[in-house]
Amino acid sequence: MAVKIRLKRMGSKKNPFYRIVVADAKAPRDGRFIEELGYYDPTKEPVVVKIDAEKAAKWLKTGAQPSDTARSLLKKNGLL
Repeated sequence: MAVKIRLKRMGSKKNPFYRIVVADAKAPRDGRFIEELGYYDPTKEPVVVKIDAEKAAKWLKTGAQPSDTARSLLKKNGLL
């Protein structure tokens, strides 16, 4: 089972809000996930990103692969 750290889109039309989740690679984008790591809100000024560092480190250590966007958010928070 390949596990990925990726974004789950929430919010209404034209008002995106994302949760950073750990999910099976075959699961749909907004479908089932294993654990929630934090959130990302690009609509606020400045952009709001909150990630649980302990959970993220645990999943990265066990081999979860972050998506491109999740990787950049993890780097900005100093977790990668």
